[in-house]
Amino acid sequence: MAAAQAAASANPGVDAVVRKVAWRIMPLIMICYLFAFFDRINISFAKFQLQGDLGLSDTAYGLGASLFVVGYVLFEVPSNMFLYKVGARRWIARIMISWGLATAAMVFVRSDWQFYALRFLIGAMEAGFAPGVLYYLTLWFPAAFRGRITSLLFLASALAGLIGAPVSGQILAHMEGMAGMRGWHWLFLLGGVPCVALGLVVLNQLKDRIEDAQWLTRDEQALLRGSVAQTSPRDGGHSLLGAIRTPGFLTLGLVYFLIQIASYGLNFWAPHLIRSAGTQNPAIIGWLTAVPYVCGAVTMVLVGRMSDASGERRKFVAGLLVLAALGFVSAGWFDKNTALLIVALGVMGAGVVAAIPAFWALPPKLVTGAGAAGGIALINTLGQLGGIVSPVMVGRIKDLSGSTTPALYAIAGLTLLCALIVMIGLPQALRNKE
Repeated sequence: MAAAQAAASANPGVDAVVRKVAWRIMPLIMICYLFAFFDRINISFAKFQLQGDLGLSDTAYGLGASLFVVGYVLFEVPSNMFLYKVGARRWIARIMISWGLATAAMVFVRSDWQFYALRFLIGAMEAGFAPGVLYYLTLWFPAAFRGRITSLLFLASALAGLIGAPVSGQILAHMEGMAGMRGWHWLFLLGGVPCVALGLVVLNQLKDRIEDAQWLTRDEQALLRGSVAQTSPRDGGHSLLGAIRTPGFLTLGLVYFLIQIASYGLNFWAPHLIRSAGTQNPAIIGWLTAVPYVCGAVTMVLVGRMSDASGERRKFVAGLLVLAALGFVSAGWFDKNTALLIVALGVMGAGVVAAIPAFWALPPKLVTGAGAAGGIALINTLGQLGGIVSPVMVGRIKDLSGSTTPALYAIAGLTLLCALIVMIGLPQALRNKE
């Protein structure tokens, strides 16, 4: 398998076809993923207005934020098994249309229970999108290219923070009261409606199989299909049950759970940390919140290229987690100094944001076929449980102590534990270089 991967990455014909495929499908997928990630973080920008209008405590806000993840987790694996049966194109389009409508419906929320119910529904509608896209990419790209391609996909998440944070600040600052709606209503409406349109584009533009891509010649189709098949695991899990039984599979679920605790700690609380440090203007908070995502975008591109070139995945993931832990500790130290806090958030973003695509180069080394569709969804589900723990934990600690600093230190400790597991707790199949 290592020889096949080396041949695939060294074959100029494969390189050319992969570039052609990437230019054809990745821009649309990245735009879709940008809106998916914006759907995750827009609640953090709506926090202050939403809490004031609904009378929510930080614990109640954290609960509502976490209910998104509860819905996501409950429907994640079933969603991806349906995707495997009906085809990625149809199912990804369905996901985008339904979650876009549910997100736009946030404009009708007037009570805490409506907030809880709709956040749960949005999570349920979005369930399966991220692992479905990751599975879809395994059908089109050989293993030797997946570090770069996965980094390219998750670059969209960084762009969601880079673009979405300032835009969210501008919406809250300048669209307040427009058409009789609050700024946070506009935030959800403008985040949801484009997803419906994108779902229709996905249905029309994406193809489920290489042989359906009429924009590839027959020779290009054969070359790409052969390269993808050669670099897929032959002895890993080919079904969901087989994936679960594969050594190291559930450990990856634990690793991703801990990564997501850190990720949600950044996504949901970065605007709050900046505000608590002394910045009150929503537009400025939006611009400053973009800093960790800029750092994450640069880091993930560099790490994606270096990990593909070296064939080393595990050590890059562990190193990024250590960097993220340093960022969380520094954010706790400098919580009252805006300039140093932004530097800490930049370090945090470089570690957390880049660790996620680096991690997703690992599961395809263990699973394939239905095992990849259901298995990637299951790992993502286990990871998303961290999205339940993190907001509630941080909110509760803040309510009890009056400060987010102890929670930042707790997340730093869990992130270091995750790095340790990556270095010593994974099986040989995940330690081998590609």
